[in-house]
Amino acid sequence: MVVFPGAKINIGLYVTEKRTDGFHNIETLFYPIGLTDILEVIPDPKAQPGTIKLTLSGIKVEGSQDTNLVVKAYRLLHDRCNLPGAEVFLHKCIPSGAGLGGGSSDGASMLLVLNRLFNLNLSYCDLFDVALQLGSDCPFFLDPIPSFAHGRGEELRDAAVTLKGHYIMLFHTGVGISTAAAYKNVKVSEPDAPIDITESMPVETWKLKVTNAFEPFALDQQPVIRLIRDELYRAGALYASMTGSGSAVYGLFSSQTKVPKGISCYCIWKEKL
Repeated sequence: MVVFPGAKINIGLYVTEKRTDGFHNIETLFYPIGLTDILEVIPDPKAQPGTIKLTLSGIKVEGSQDTNLVVKAYRLLHDRCNLPGAEVFLHKCIPSGAGLGGGSSDGASMLLVLNRLFNLNLSYCDLFDVALQLGSDCPFFLDPIPSFAHGRGEELRDAAVTLKGHYIMLFHTGVGISTAAAYKNVKVSEPDAPIDITESMPVETWKLKVTNAFEPFALDQQPVIRLIRDELYRAGALYASMTGSGSAVYGLFSSQTKVPKGISCYCIWKEKL
């Protein structure tokens, strides 16, 4: 079975509280975009139950395979359902450490594939609970539609916000930002107004109202992020921002626009939403 785990952008991201359990409460809008990885899962009847073989290609993924959320997803479901062996191929197009949710999307997609492939008959609520064990934004990718997120990112509510007809350009410096370091250095604050109110306003008003709390730390780590954002505004972007805890940056346009020459080397995706 082959699926295409997608990426997301954050439109506004506020850290409202540092929790006693080590997590943080956030407010944000998750918005899916067309950039995807490719995930293929093949049953392996010759392998022992609970055995997974993962082959990676595309963008290099750092760390051991034991930390890959695809592997973790398989093992969590195996502990619950005693899974047959499986051979898995993951081709990475979504960069890691970019704030695009690629790893989380891979993990959530793996849960969905395993549920269908092996007829586990797990409900959405069952999968949601397992996805949350993988990561705070994994539940979103079980049904990736525009959603307001609160709590750790798992408290989801459908958002009527639409970017249909807008054009997006997405840029990445090639260097990720540590999520742990980003959260350690982020400033806790409430948004000036509830995020669902500000983001229901026209896109061109977001520049002065919708912010990402992780940008100050990211700009200190990678000043090129500011260059990309500023170039996007000079090119006519209605709104430009870093997504997640970094380091990818996107610009939203009302019409198709050429990629600014000065930052063209960082462009990894563009589409009409």
